[in-house]
Amino acid sequence: MSEAIYVINLNRLYWTRRYRRLARAIKMIKEFIKKHTKANEVLIDSSVNEYIFSRAYDRPPRKIVVKVTKIDEGVVKVSLALEVGKTS
Repeated sequence: MSEAIYVINLNRLYWTRRYRRLARAIKMIKEFIKKHTKANEVLIDSSVNEYIFSRAYDRPPRKIVVKVTKIDEGVVKVSLALEVGKTS
């Protein structure tokens, strides 16, 4: 696997209180990528961070589409593939 695209469902964040939803979203993305790529380290691109921050601190998007690129053995980089719900 050198490159892959994943759709990550962040709906589960809305089951919890609004406090720290953004930090939980980043943590969920890292855990999802570690589980599916068997990577030791996950580097998140600023585009993913900006997309999650775009709505508000307590209202992250429900889904996110990311592109995962293998950089080195055990290290992957996550970048935004496309914005869900936006039409061009």
